[in-house]
Amino acid sequence: MKQGKIVVAGIGPGDMQDITPAVRTAISSAEVVVGYKYYFQFISTLITPGTHCVDTGMKREKARAEEAFNYAEEGKSVCVISSGDAGIYGMAPLIFEMKEERKSNISVEVLPGISAFQKAAAILGAPIGHDFCIISLSDLMTPWEKIEKRIVAAATADFVTAVYNPRSEGRYWQLHRLKELFLQDRSPLTPVGFVRQAGREDQEICTTTLESFNPEQVDMFTVVIIGNSQTKSFDGKMVTPRGYFRDKTPIEAGIGQEIMIRSFQTIEKELQNKNIPLDHKWALLHAIHTTADFEMEQLLYTDPGAVALLYKKLNAGKSVTIVTDVTMAAAGIRKTAIQRMGIEVKCYLSDQRIAPIAAEKGITRTQAGIRLAVTEHPDALFVFGNAPTALMELCDLIRKNKAAPIGVIAAPVGFVNVEESKHRIKPFHEIPKIIVEGRKGGSNLAATLVNAILSYNDAEQLRPGRDV
Repeated sequence: MKQGKIVVAGIGPGDMQDITPAVRTAISSAEVVVGYKYYFQFISTLITPGTHCVDTGMKREKARAEEAFNYAEEGKSVCVISSGDAGIYGMAPLIFEMKEERKSNISVEVLPGISAFQKAAAILGAPIGHDFCIISLSDLMTPWEKIEKRIVAAATADFVTAVYNPRSEGRYWQLHRLKELFLQDRSPLTPVGFVRQAGREDQEICTTTLESFNPEQVDMFTVVIIGNSQTKSFDGKMVTPRGYFRDKTPIEAGIGQEIMIRSFQTIEKELQNKNIPLDHKWALLHAIHTTADFEMEQLLYTDPGAVALLYKKLNAGKSVTIVTDVTMAAAGIRKTAIQRMGIEVKCYLSDQRIAPIAAEKGITRTQAGIRLAVTEHPDALFVFGNAPTALMELCDLIRKNKAAPIGVIAAPVGFVNVEESKHRIKPFHEIPKIIVEGRKGGSNLAATLVNAILSYNDAEQLRPGRDV
């Protein structure tokens, strides 16, 4: 009797054009073809007339493997078909396990196929251009606790992640949980794409973001691909760059900016709460970058949309002035940015008129500086990085309708009147404010918050430091 053999063949995702020549030959030359009955429709033209077909329903994988060995041990050439690639959630591992269990001397050959995630990735563009992983949400063979650990590992390691078996009639909540876990480590704007029935007649494609992704839109015939921190969306496609163009960044952007970009990427990954508005996050990243203090997540307060609104006002092309309480705060504001935007930065502390005012009124020099500033620039952006008395002075002048700032950055530092000064500015709801709560603050922190506003148009691409 002739020696039988088993060929385990991946037939791709369903398009006849995606079946490899080697698999076509294996199917057409087989005496027995074994597989899930749904898949036979994709290979019907390849099966030679007279070939015996063994087709079974779902969850009958072990029975199909047993049939394959039974026929092979009778001397038949058997082709076991598996969708996609037979070695990726397919029949190949089971065939080898059964060969070991039966102590069979039947030869087994595996022919690769185009996996569903590869087909989906090609349809979506090039989302798997760098390190990636595949996770199945089916908990029939794997405990959910282990699956969840793998999800967390993929999210924290910044892998592009393809998701198999995302939903079924009974498996409805797991994809929601995966999204929740990814949002703990990934930006809400992370590109996400999914393809239903990839390569088949009723193919459906969707690209979105992690925040907007709706798990209810997918089913068991869908492959979901979640990008990493470098993945981009443009022209309706997802692309994860390899990094070839990044080699030019130090020359194009400057080494200082390249370091700052990498620092911001690191900070963003370590944020406890990533699901925050972009303009608040932009200010927060600057604050943490300057202080190396992640407590800023709790301390930094911004009025809704304050950073975006102040950028719009400063970039409106009108004559705008920024007034700081001390010279150190003024010195930290990037000169290139204010020159480019036509903004004047003033600190009245060294003005010769200040000392007489302070002496006459019995107030601090910083208070006197704010009084004088308000007479000349009542609608300035006022920035405080040192003196709580100066901030309190501005609050009094606002209440007396002598000042109408376009915005206030309140980051005085110290132990006396510091927290009170910040409480005083907060009730002015019509004025956009950025406040460092509590005792912490400082001129460098106040300046970096100004720089965050001046560079807000770089926030979406997470490219800080243009003017470094």
